[in-house]
Amino acid sequence: MAQRCLACHKEVAWLIDRGRGLHAKSRTASTRPCAACHPDHAGEDFALIDWGPGGSAGFDHARAGWALEGKHARAKCTACHDVKFRKSAAAALSPRRGTAGWMGLETSCISCHARDDVHRETLGASCERCHDAVDWTKPVRFDHDKSKYPLTGKHADVACDRCHKAARLRLRAEPDGRIIGRYKPLPAAECSACHANPHRDRVSAKCSTCHTTRDFKEVNRREFNHGATRYALTGRHAAVACEGCHGVGLTHRTPAFARCDNCHKDAHYGRATLKNQPADCAACHQVEGFAPSTYTAEQHRAAPYALAGRHQTVACVKCHVAADSVVRVAPRQVRRWVQLRPAATTCESCHENPHRGDRALKERDARCVACHDERGWAPSAFTAARHAALGWPLDGSHAPLSCARCHVRRMAPATPPAAAGRVTSAQVALQLDGGCGACHLDPHDGRYSPGVATAPARGCVACHDARRFAPATLAVASHTEFGFALDGAHRAVPCRDCHRELRGTPSPRTLRTLSDARVVRLAFAETRRGTCASCHADIHGGQFAARPHAGGCDGCHTTAQWAGAARFVHDRDTSFPLAGAHSRVPCAACHPAAAQSGGGTRVQYRPRPTACEGCHAAAALRNRS
Repeated sequence: MAQRCLACHKEVAWLIDRGRGLHAKSRTASTRPCAACHPDHAGEDFALIDWGPGGSAGFDHARAGWALEGKHARAKCTACHDVKFRKSAAAALSPRRGTAGWMGLETSCISCHARDDVHRETLGASCERCHDAVDWTKPVRFDHDKSKYPLTGKHADVACDRCHKAARLRLRAEPDGRIIGRYKPLPAAECSACHANPHRDRVSAKCSTCHTTRDFKEVNRREFNHGATRYALTGRHAAVACEGCHGVGLTHRTPAFARCDNCHKDAHYGRATLKNQPADCAACHQVEGFAPSTYTAEQHRAAPYALAGRHQTVACVKCHVAADSVVRVAPRQVRRWVQLRPAATTCESCHENPHRGDRALKERDARCVACHDERGWAPSAFTAARHAALGWPLDGSHAPLSCARCHVRRMAPATPPAAAGRVTSAQVALQLDGGCGACHLDPHDGRYSPGVATAPARGCVACHDARRFAPATLAVASHTEFGFALDGAHRAVPCRDCHRELRGTPSPRTLRTLSDARVVRLAFAETRRGTCASCHADIHGGQFAARPHAGGCDGCHTTAQWAGAARFVHDRDTSFPLAGAHSRVPCAACHPAAAQSGGGTRVQYRPRPTACEGCHAAAALRNRS
């Protein structure tokens, strides 16, 4: 029977084939035959649809595949199932076409609400992307931030119609007078598409380079291009805060900028002139910075004081200083102004004299140019030949030294305060007294100072010269002056072998300005001065201490050589003369090397036996037998 029903009810078969509608979703041929809901015909007035106890008004529309939500749930069935909304192919197959009916409606919003589409299909037919059935007028599903023009700042609070029904768009109207809004495409690349330009083309038409959507009065400082205005910001001006020129809140829209003094105080208060004419700031300064001045040394040559030598590299503020004197500029008083014409008649006009009070200048030429020039204060132009004429020739290691190594800087006991604009320096002593001791520490700790018994008559130069302090220039023959003549093997002994103080690392310098000079007294203990024991150990272990002269080594040995005891005569210096066969016996036969308690051996010279039995004990026993 189902196939026979569908043969006539072609609209139902069309829907079932496409899986649409109530019959496709709730009926199968095996379990739900048509008669389950449609009893057989029983006359023209017989109801062929069994709606159940609630009738058509209680029908669950979700069973048809389209649940009723929002305002649809409150609408009457006949409001939708009207002939004017039956637009699908199913309606055309129905034998009741041209009249109201349950089938033939589409589920798209536009199929029923075409007249209500304020967008006139410019945004497509899928109304559900932005709207729901609760309230058509509110696009609750539309997110403007996902469009090509996100709403930021105050744009987020603007009603939709303010933009989409604006009069500037020249929109069409419905027959009833309703304005048809435009939603897509809508010009929004530049602010000028919606907003009038209050600047009237005096600046860039791209408003976003200056303004933000938070507030038109708020300036977009990151994007703002001041170069589009009549005053491009260059140099140091580019780093100035907007408030610096436009005031707090940027209320001062168009500040004056024709002259530098519109914003900046004149540091010279009208006293800056070139060729006796008032000079514009740009003649000496630039926007990259007020200092240094662009006024060149070449330009300065045309001034009363031409710059030469090191003066060409001096910063302007070193000479043209800011004075503290009050300058009256009506109608106000202003302190601190830059002197453009300081006094410059002599060196002392700007520089303090570092030699002030030095008697050397009183005795000679006291002018700075006598020793210095503009190429630089140091090195001095005072030559070595002129230095030699003072009685102190610069030779040896003194020749390459800078003047400051000897003529050290030291502050004067009472240094007067420097006047404004004057360059001060520490006092440099020119007159040096005291010979070598004026510059060098005495490494011998006063042992050879004048008046001491060991002092050489010529002072330091008796042992040293200006080439270098070490090694000393003391001759072997001159050593006698110090109470110990160098003769024999002593003549070939290096100084450091006797003067052990010389074995350490020598001081790099002995200048008084250093504190690490090592003391080298070159002295021996008074009890041992001049004896062999001052330098040499007694290899005999005190065997000869009881002899005359306290066992002095020179009783047997000479300085020519140690071995051989050249001064020792056995017959004269002992109580046992060597006679007969004894004169041919080797020394070691009678004076053997004996082991010592502390380790090692030592030749036994004293005491030795003088009786025959002391050495010849075995022979004496044989003779007695």
